[in-house]
Amino acid sequence: LIDNFTTVLRRALSGTFYPVLQQAIGFGSAFEGWTTREEEVLYQVLIPLTPPLGHTFHLERDTDQQRPGRNFRVRVELECRCPREHPGVNMLCFQHHPDEIRRRTRQPNLLDTLCTDSYLNVKKTVHWFCALVRASWRRLPQSRSWHLVLLPSKRSCNLRLTNGQESFQVKALFGVQRRASDIFISSRHRGAHTPSIMWPETYAVAETKFFRHMARQTPQDSSHLKCLQLLARVLARKDFSIHSIKTVIMRLLNTLPVSQWHRRHFLLQLSDALEHLRLSLEEKYLEHFIVGNQRLPEEIRLPPDVQRAKPPNLFHSLAQDPAAHYQAMQAY
Repeated sequence: LIDNFTTVLRRALSGTFYPVLQQAIGFGSAFEGWTTREEEVLYQVLIPLTPPLGHTFHLERDTDQQRPGRNFRVRVELECRCPREHPGVNMLCFQHHPDEIRRRTRQPNLLDTLCTDSYLNVKKTVHWFCALVRASWRRLPQSRSWHLVLLPSKRSCNLRLTNGQESFQVKALFGVQRRASDIFISSRHRGAHTPSIMWPETYAVAETKFFRHMARQTPQDSSHLKCLQLLARVLARKDFSIHSIKTVIMRLLNTLPVSQWHRRHFLLQLSDALEHLRLSLEEKYLEHFIVGNQRLPEEIRLPPDVQRAKPPNLFHSLAQDPAAHYQAMQAY
């Protein structure tokens, strides 16, 4: 569905100076083979953005230590295409003749449309994409049998599709790839007041790639996904973060011999996961699985700074708040 959308939209955007939409990348539980939802499935996709003709993207790391995680801004610059930079090519320079290019193409540049103070604005980008989806829906073959509703959201394009018998949701995030890696900066929110020009770093694509890698390594009757799904459904009701439960399973998958993941060892796997979670809660320390991990499969590509970084503590808030730690231990 999203690939159909991006194909139609790329055609519609041809000749404009809006971001170029790349093929969507599925991530999260629905693409990893498990789910916490008993009814409506949620498909999450990340749509990579690349700069249009005459523009460049520069990723700038946010240095504010008060904000959690690793965050970036996307600075948009007009590209210099003067003859001295491109000898033998007769073209107008986007950087030095932007007004003339606007006049000739009758198109605004990206700085005019989706940026704030030269930085790509998440909310403007989401609003632009949602408007395109609404205008293009009737051109898709799915529109003949499905009803589309756009759900309100400021940092993602959320869709619900129904056909009278079944329904599902799609959450489309936007991102910029960090070098040639599986790490992106994305439009997802981080906290209640994420600035509109802030793009948090996301490791979701790398995590999904890890699960696909393990699906090829573990026995055919492996129950690691069943174990993850059961724990996520039960512990999420006790206010445990689903990502922390997922992190525990990923750590066990990366350390235990794959032969131990046979279905007949299911209760042992469950016990190991619960024990790992208990010890992490007691110590108020659970390392992030991707950041700083030197033992990932070779196919998972990390930028050098992510590979060398100190892994964040997912239970940092418990270490800072004794009452929250006590409550978590009681819930366990």
